[in-house]
Amino acid sequence: MKLTVIGGGSTYTPELVSGIADRHAGLDIEEIALVDPDMERLEVVGGFARRLLDHAGHPAKLRLTSDLEAGVDGAAAVLLQLRVGGQAARATDETVPLECGCVGQETTGAGGLAKALRTVPVVLDVADRVRQIAGEKAWIVDFTNPVGIVTRALLNAGHRAVGLCNVAITFQRWVAGQLGVAPDTVALEHVGLNHLTWVRAVRVDGVDVLPRLLADHADQLAEHVGLPAALMRRLGAVPSYYLKYYYRHDEIVAEERVRSPRAEDVAALEHDLLDLYRDPSLVAKPALLEQRGGAYYSEAAVQLVASLLTGRGDVQVVNTRNGSTLPFLPADAVVEVPARITGASPAPLPMAPLPPAIAGLIAHVTAYENLALEAALYGGRDRVFDALMAHPLIGQIEQATTLADRLVAVNRHFLPWAAK
Repeated sequence: MKLTVIGGGSTYTPELVSGIADRHAGLDIEEIALVDPDMERLEVVGGFARRLLDHAGHPAKLRLTSDLEAGVDGAAAVLLQLRVGGQAARATDETVPLECGCVGQETTGAGGLAKALRTVPVVLDVADRVRQIAGEKAWIVDFTNPVGIVTRALLNAGHRAVGLCNVAITFQRWVAGQLGVAPDTVALEHVGLNHLTWVRAVRVDGVDVLPRLLADHADQLAEHVGLPAALMRRLGAVPSYYLKYYYRHDEIVAEERVRSPRAEDVAALEHDLLDLYRDPSLVAKPALLEQRGGAYYSEAAVQLVASLLTGRGDVQVVNTRNGSTLPFLPADAVVEVPARITGASPAPLPMAPLPPAIAGLIAHVTAYENLALEAALYGGRDRVFDALMAHPLIGQIEQATTLADRLVAVNRHFLPWAAK
């Protein structure tokens, strides 16, 4: 079978290719197509990817192309890992909100809205072309942030799509390391929206060990997610590290105002990684790649694609339609929960009722995401304002007014409706 990666010039890509190369039995891939408009960068990343496959003795053919149609032709699954505007646009996402006293982050808050405005139209155009060329049966796996909003856009447009994030698998592997058990014995009751999730149970061979984790590993948990252990005990759950932007908003804003944007650090890191990838003697992932983020991305992606294409029916945490999983949300909302992965579509597992402290925030952010998607699809400064007013981290007239104007202005060349 053929697997295509849109945004194949990403420095993440060797992580994915390494995961494929190390898992011969999991997925019978005969061809990997890396698609990217920047051929110079793609040749660097692709050259290293070829060496990874060759070193592992994997027989897959690797194809590098800037031609989307050629790249997706015959693909059984297409992975989307796009960053519209690159690190420069990310830098504005991280800094513009700070001017209004709001958190600056690439997926959360005003920065996440700006990214959705740029990204959703591009992803939908790509997906339409994928469906025309690869056919209705090809799976689209979205790793492009903001994953929840982008996945909802894809599903609303009728695409065979599922969203993927590495937060759950990262926490699963962290727990396994703390307890000294095999990762595949650890199952999480992970619930919420993309980048807004809580772990309400951690089962090892069917036994919930979360109370033990909260009692014996409180300090390590607090460091891992950036939140106090007392809060986790009060909630009876472990929030993802993205919840620090909600639970410690003002403190995070103060920290962000005195340090360089993450985008600058990542740009420098990518420069160094590309230099390493150019070395013809490099045949294994460099340690520096771990600092890029996206831990265990390759494992999550390979597991998901394998299950989608073989219908093996295992349980993985994905972004998919809510249905009746969280009854206080619309059925067409996209949630991030454990789901049984079959060849038809992910089927979310039943969830125990959520307490108001968690359900209320999920419902609030879901309403924002709906308005953010409308702004991304139909444009208009007023729709941007409406989404900002609905976001729990903004929601004030002065901030929403200023941010709506600023986000439209700095992203004008990405938004056709804003240039008119």
